[in-house]
Amino acid sequence: MAVGRFLIMTVKELKEKLAQSPDQPVTFQLPEGSLIPAHFHITEVGFGKKTFIDCGGEIRVEGKCLIQVWVANDTEHRVDSSRLVKILDHGKPVLPSESLPVEVEYNNPGLTHMLLEQVDVREAGVFLVLAHKQTDCLAKDVCGITAENDCCTPGSGCC
Repeated sequence: MAVGRFLIMTVKELKEKLAQSPDQPVTFQLPEGSLIPAHFHITEVGFGKKTFIDCGGEIRVEGKCLIQVWVANDTEHRVDSSRLVKILDHGKPVLPSESLPVEVEYNNPGLTHMLLEQVDVREAGVFLVLAHKQTDCLAKDVCGITAENDCCTPGSGCC
């Protein structure tokens, strides 16, 4: 699924990738390349729904799967790919679809929502590569924004 300049994974795609490498260690890679400590916990799988009106006046609804990652002091704890599939399956009662895009919540240093951009299978295990979310204008045509002009046209009534 494309969001802005990113391709983000859906729940179904994530589960398929994890199933291809059963029992492999799972590692979360932050956008700047550092890793979430290996003893992370998955504390929530949830459905987030956002209803909003864009600057062009269109009402929009978005849904996403939210996976919350938390790090405690139990440094021997590990989540492998098979366990993460089971955790995602536990979320089925609250997820209306497996075609939802996946976002990860993590304290970095405050609560941050990141996109799950890709899953890389490496010798060291399964790496879930995260990307920062970006803002965007969803009504560029109404706002007069073109490739050459990336700010609102004066008097357009937007922004």
